Amino acid sequence: MKDNIFLKIKSTFRSTHFWFFVILLFVLVLFFVTPEFLSSTVSNNIKDVITKLEEKKEPTISPLDTVAYDKKINEIANNPPDKIVYETVKTVETDKNGKSITKTTKVPLSPQPIKSHLWPVKTVYPNDGAILPFNRIIAYYGNLYSKKMGVLGEYEESEMLRRLDVEVKKWNTADPFTPVVPALHYIAVVAQGSAGQDGKYRARMPDKEIDKVLKIAEKINAIVFLDIQVGFSNLQTEVPLLEKYLKLPNVHLGIDAEFSMKTGIRPGKVVGTFDATDINFAAEFMAKIVKENNLTPKILVIHRYTQKMITNYQNIKTLPEVQIVMHMDGWGGAAKKINTYKQFVYKEPVQFTGFKLFYKNDVLDKGTTLMTPNDLLKLNPQPLYIQYQ
Repeated sequence: MKDNIFLKIKSTFRSTHFWFFVILLFVLVLFFVTPEFLSSTVSNNIKDVITKLEEKKEPTISPLDTVAYDKKINEIANNPPDKIVYETVKTVETDKNGKSITKTTKVPLSPQPIKSHLWPVKTVYPNDGAILPFNRIIAYYGNLYSKKMGVLGEYEESEMLRRLDVEVKKWNTADPFTPVVPALHYIAVVAQGSAGQDGKYRARMPDKEIDKVLKIAEKINAIVFLDIQVGFSNLQTEVPLLEKYLKLPNVHLGIDAEFSMKTGIRPGKVVGTFDATDINFAAEFMAKIVKENNLTPKILVIHRYTQKMITNYQNIKTLPEVQIVMHMDGWGGAAKKINTYKQFVYKEPVQFTGFKLFYKNDVLDKGTTLMTPNDLLKLNPQPLYIQYQ
């Protein structure tokens, strides 16, 4: 009985070996006869595996370097050197005749008093992947329907992008330590002089126009700002209507207080206003989108050039998901613009600052010239968002 079992096992073993050698021989013949077949098959299989792994791989975002962040915001604060504080020291000496002489000298106080500055602002750290303060945004502003609302719609696409590239290169040369991110700042909701069907004195741009801007931006790897001029409407109504676009990682938001007509006077007749509650709504709405869609921080640009355009600035909340830029939107000669910046942006700090340059309106007065990157880099603080109209 045991012998029979042994013979069966031995026979099976021999049979297995036989077929193993047959298969091995077939593979070797196939390899030498058609090596390109096996090679391409193996190569394709490897490529398939790599492709599947890459598809599953999440995009990596470097964690925020808080030390580098603090260093950078201190640099862009651009505070002038503190004046040295002296103290008067009296010393009594005796001359050769034995007479006492009192001498007074001024010496630097030690330690020097620490002077507090408005900038940089003490706010929350942004989430990983934040654009600011490590980069500077250079944006072209306007609407594709109008040649008068800004350079974005004034020129044909290729010429507009060429001009934007010129400005980008100027800024990279002026401040090579702050890389430039190009941007298109598109007015997606336009205030108008007529009431419209719903009496809100604003016109919403169709999706096809917004989509055009997104496609143009793709060509130069630019980010996009969708700007809202609410008219008689409000941010609580208008911002959610852009949600599908704000879910895109490269789309950010601008809100223009000039055309927020809370008093019921038509746009263009008086300057409008936003309160901190309006700004907080927009920021919190964007923060919700960021959290729900696992996005890097959004940027919220707020237009301002008068005191009353923004009320209760101290109540504006900064969030890790949203970076707030208070944008100086006034036009005129350099002295006027700098004064506006000092009065209404510098003195009421929120987080970051912006500065608008008008190709036409800034040079209306005889002898005036458009401010240069080097001019703006002298400002305290240095703006990280520059908009050309």
